[in-house]
Amino acid sequence: MTTSEPSGGDRQRPNFIERRREKIRAEIERNRRGEYTVPTWVLAVALVVIVGAWLGLIFLA
Repeated sequence: MTTSEPSGGDRQRPNFIERRREKIRAEIERNRRGEYTVPTWVLAVALVVIVGAWLGLIFLA
């Protein structure tokens, strides 16, 4: 049995790459305008480190 590929099968990859490039360009432009935001997981990790450090100082001192 043979399988047939869609006629536009080769066009999917450039479209994906072009969309990805456009997203990156848009993100760089936002960052240059000062709209940069820190990801939530980074803030959560920072909070855990700070609270852990305080608890370490309290219980180990």
